Amino acid sequence: MRSSLTMVGTLWAFLSLVTAVTSSTSYFLPYWLFGSQLGKPVSFSTFRRCNYPVRGEGHGLIMVEECGRYASFNAIPSLAWQMCTVVTGAGCALLLLVALAAVLGCCMEELISRMMGRCMGAAQFVGGLLISSGCALYPLGWNSPEIMQTCGNVSNQFQLGTCRLGWAYYCAGGGAAAAMLICTWLSCFAGRNPKPVILVESIMRNTNSYAMELDHCLKP
Repeated sequence: MRSSLTMVGTLWAFLSLVTAVTSSTSYFLPYWLFGSQLGKPVSFSTFRRCNYPVRGEGHGLIMVEECGRYASFNAIPSLAWQMCTVVTGAGCALLLLVALAAVLGCCMEELISRMMGRCMGAAQFVGGLLISSGCALYPLGWNSPEIMQTCGNVSNQFQLGTCRLGWAYYCAGGGAAAAMLICTWLSCFAGRNPKPVILVESIMRNTNSYAMELDHCLKP
């Protein structure tokens, strides 16, 4: 089956899928921030956390060693992280939609034209920009009490204290940067131009249609 993409377009579709999957997977993994609490390793993303303290039988704190998301959106530690969750999620969804359409373009003829490819590239740029904005918002939440307890009570906005950034944070940002810089550029050359034969046939059909309508109007 003939593809609607050029050779450059095939590369664009592959890179679009890789960047979308990388950013989206990193978004869902709770490994954006690493720290420790009560002698146990703790990690966070925007809406998930691994290992958290609970009250024990003697009213002391014990660590539950498991990963999970916060019980509700309002339970996310800070407003900045809530905004980051929404913005980054929207960017990942946009990248995934474009990647799906690009992959379908490899199998379906006339699905993606040159203009459509450029529009999809613009959508990728917006998606990457949203994810990058989410990564920029993330450090604004490091002054919340929950994060400070994990980072030695010395963390603040853009100051990690005893914590460190995790690999998932860098993967999300790297995927967004690749989508904005590489995929957006490749999308300009991804689609095929319309076939001249199709254009001629379309013009002839329109001309015949106008001629028939004019002839009908001129008849007494």
